Amino acid sequence: MSTFYIPESAMVVVAHPDDIEFSCAGTVARWVKGGARIAYVLCTSGDAGIDEPGMTRDRAAEIREAESRAAAEIAGVAEVVFLRERDGLLQATLELRKKLVREIRRFRPEVVITGDPTVLWAGDDYINHPDHRAAALAALDAVFPAAGQPNLFEELAAEGLRPHKVRKVYVTEFGQGNSFVNIDETIDIKVAALRAHHSQMKDWDPEEQIKKWAHETAKGKEMMYAESFRVVTLLDDERWARDRQE
Repeated sequence: MSTFYIPESAMVVVAHPDDIEFSCAGTVARWVKGGARIAYVLCTSGDAGIDEPGMTRDRAAEIREAESRAAAEIAGVAEVVFLRERDGLLQATLELRKKLVREIRRFRPEVVITGDPTVLWAGDDYINHPDHRAAALAALDAVFPAAGQPNLFEELAAEGLRPHKVRKVYVTEFGQGNSFVNIDETIDIKVAALRAHHSQMKDWDPEEQIKKWAHETAKGKEMMYAESFRVVTLLDDERWARDRQE
């Protein structure tokens, strides 16, 4: 089905700089245009992601964090959080779960967007990065039940952070899923945000490929370009309204 739902707030949790731009930046930009408050949480700073002679992890992290902030600004997102876990070595540990619970309880998003931790084979020419799977698993475990359960990570209360239950989870899907967001009006923002990752794009202009993928996702759905998600609704309208009042 097509969806025009716009949450009041959303948090996107991914492994690396540029993961958001490849997967869901069109949806984020559309939500921002609709007035949503958005935060990005990047588990790593992509510090292993620049394969150049003499490049250090520290310098790569500095470059890629700057690119992420530039990409976020293009999409209209002001808040970007870097957890600075080791790129290429990310694991869905309890420590990472706690860090994500802290961010969820602080920002209190209506929606969390993340990846699908079960995807290993992504087509016939790509193995899903282990960092992608680890970030997605940690994010989902942080959303439920940890962020909303007062008896888990109780010590966060000392930081003034109360439990928070997320209303919906949007899991990014490549052409599959149960919900499709029309990004006709924001596809160019998605492309521009991806171009901000100069260290990764190099001489490649992603516009043709990004538009091809988005067009294929939109086939048969009365839109030119789309992003697809598996949407899980954890709280219905009545429960969400009640929880916000408590």
